[in-house]
Amino acid sequence: MATPVNIPKLLDLTIDNITPNTIRINSQCPNPRLRYLMARLVTHLHDFARETRLSTDEWMEALNFLMGCGQISSDVRHEFILLSDILGLSLLVDSINHPKPPSSTEGSVLGPFHTHDAPTLPNGSNMASDPEGEPLLCICTVKDTAGRPVPDVKIDIWETDSSGHYDVQHSDRGEPSERCVMVSDSEGRFWFKGIKPVSYPIPHDGPVGKLLERLGRHCWRPAHLHFMFEKEGWDHLITALYARGDPYETSDAVFGVKQSLIVDFEKADAATAKEYGFKEGGLLLKHDFVLTTKEETEKLRDENAVKALAQLGLQLKLVDHLPVPEID
Repeated sequence: MATPVNIPKLLDLTIDNITPNTIRINSQCPNPRLRYLMARLVTHLHDFARETRLSTDEWMEALNFLMGCGQISSDVRHEFILLSDILGLSLLVDSINHPKPPSSTEGSVLGPFHTHDAPTLPNGSNMASDPEGEPLLCICTVKDTAGRPVPDVKIDIWETDSSGHYDVQHSDRGEPSERCVMVSDSEGRFWFKGIKPVSYPIPHDGPVGKLLERLGRHCWRPAHLHFMFEKEGWDHLITALYARGDPYETSDAVFGVKQSLIVDFEKADAATAKEYGFKEGGLLLKHDFVLTTKEETEKLRDENAVKALAQLGLQLKLVDHLPVPEID
């Protein structure tokens, strides 16, 4: 026998009152944040349907689209991340949750091809096995906003091969390639050898690719290298560096490019080539990454939230840095 549940009685349902009724029946959720999220989600979804006079055929097409995203997803391909990316949602969520003071490195999108099997390599290692790629030496530092080095930071690094494909996109993938994990040294330095990044299309053989085509958009990303920084007590940074002058620099399919993340490549001089065991005249990238502490980011995030909520006229309070209704 089913356990009785004390749920508010539904009223005579209409187009106009289905929204408050749905919110009422969800209102006994004991988690105030989930209760608030569901109330706002239902409100915006229902308002969207009413505002657009959403047809049954369109609704079914949307549901089938989402089903297709799930069907094509796998351990190495996440179509829903791709969907979030091309809608600008990924960048929006990252910007809300990881705000950066002007002196620090801005974030970018994670993308669907980060893996957890990259090898940890010592400084100076070559993370690329593609013989067709143009060799690239990257010399980087990790500092705090006061310019002090940050040692022992775990840094995930990944990029495509010279054909514009990540290793996991190859059916004959054996071991990880064009990706690695490094750790900053006592002076906050890390350096490695990779290959020159190239422009590439995001996977467009699935529902997201078909949506881009219907929207009259291209599926290309500008050349870039991905970086992810992790250390206890520091804000988790997901970012990328983009090659200046790329034809897709101003129309990235997933909205990842920011002006502060566009970089120039140099040529390694004789001294640099000798010091780092690299070819003189070879392609060189130098970059200083600046991290913020978790405390700095949380303070800025709370300040931004208070301002944004006040502008929206919402009576909310922050609990664990997340807004919930002031009066439950």
